[in-house]
Amino acid sequence: MSFFTRVLTMECKRALESERTYFYHAVFASRFHQLPKLAGSQTLEMQNDSAAAAANKGEEPGAEPGLRTPRRRSRVKSLHEMPGPNTLYNLYEFFWKDGFGRIHEIQFVVSIADRDMVAQVLRAEGRAPQRANMESWQEYRDLRGRATGLISAEGEQWLKMRSVLRQKILKPKDVAIYSDGVNEVIADLIKRIHTLRTQEDDGETVTNVNNLFFKYSMEGQIHVDNRLKAIQSQLDQGEVVNGGLLTYLLVSKELTLEEIYANMTEMLLAGVDTTSFTLSWATYLLAKHPEVQQRVYEEIASKLGKEKVPVARDVRKLPLIRAVLKETLRLYPVLPGNGRVTQKDLIVGGYLIPKGTQLALCHYTTSYSEENFSMANEFRPERWLRKDNLDRVDNFGSIPFGYGIRSCIGRRVAELEIHLALIQLLQNFEIKISPKTVPVRAKTHGLLAPGSSINVRFSDRK
Repeated sequence: MSFFTRVLTMECKRALESERTYFYHAVFASRFHQLPKLAGSQTLEMQNDSAAAAANKGEEPGAEPGLRTPRRRSRVKSLHEMPGPNTLYNLYEFFWKDGFGRIHEIQFVVSIADRDMVAQVLRAEGRAPQRANMESWQEYRDLRGRATGLISAEGEQWLKMRSVLRQKILKPKDVAIYSDGVNEVIADLIKRIHTLRTQEDDGETVTNVNNLFFKYSMEGQIHVDNRLKAIQSQLDQGEVVNGGLLTYLLVSKELTLEEIYANMTEMLLAGVDTTSFTLSWATYLLAKHPEVQQRVYEEIASKLGKEKVPVARDVRKLPLIRAVLKETLRLYPVLPGNGRVTQKDLIVGGYLIPKGTQLALCHYTTSYSEENFSMANEFRPERWLRKDNLDRVDNFGSIPFGYGIRSCIGRRVAELEIHLALIQLLQNFEIKISPKTVPVRAKTHGLLAPGSSINVRFSDRK
């Protein structure tokens, strides 16, 4: 795991523990000091150096379009004025917690846990946003003679890969062709659940669904790898091949075979965690909220049927199943925060953040803010349902797949896998609390994962 990933997850986790923390900075990787929410901190300004100078002279700075009107500030503050680690804490880190042994972890990070501030930073991005300092990743790949994938690439290299990959994977219709392959894996998943149930005394409980769904997700990766080899074999023999992303990449030759493997590996490994963790949390939440589960099942039964195997186009008929996924990811985002390196000077919350500063955007914290979501600690999928065609329920308080040009490129594939799996699980089973079900808390180890085994009952639908 990269150093910055560890910094980001620690900062966002701790921000969640303090309801008053919105904007703070960290010098040592394992700690930060908090700053109570500024008056008017919902106000966001973005200016260049000359604008910052104008603000310091008392002139009215320009506001970000669509956000609240900025209040006048007499002076823009520097990062040196931002509350930070004190001397006693530094001594504690260095002498009591072996800080000298971790001297390489010292890094300046500005962490942001306010919805509108996060929105400002993301809306100010240029054509090639920088996620984090990836020099060590690049150096290792160069040393091993390996290509860089989209997740770890930066700059022009990232732009090139993104422009190629986005043509076949960013829209729901582009990934619809994978429905049959995904459904084959789901059929195996359901058979496996029937087998696992027989190993328990009640004939219904499945223990550690985390492991079950991880294997389901991994099977999808193996399927793609085998498909890649089959397509290459057909092309080598001069055959005409039709298909989706893999076929397009091999035929177009816009990426080398090594780059294709690097991108498929990075996206699929990231997708395994996204799919397995999210399905685990979704089954846990549905088991704990049978009234929600019943409403979702009734929608499936009325709009799709109890036995019809769904495909991508059917998901549009089922707004509640989509809402369950959004609400699950709000409560348990796989990545609790996003990283950015500022590519120009920004003024955020009254502080001038210079170009090249590492930011941690803590959307795990904003997901639980009552200002962003009423009854934020409750599982309420209906909050994501539109009342009419003009109603919008987008919210920068929860952006589990990121935002903008650097958002997760595999989002549509992950959503397809999860939607189709949840639909068929609910068609076949009623998911219930088991005697072996215990409260499960999230833990952060780079990603946000269940802290213990999720054990639930899969009762046959009648």
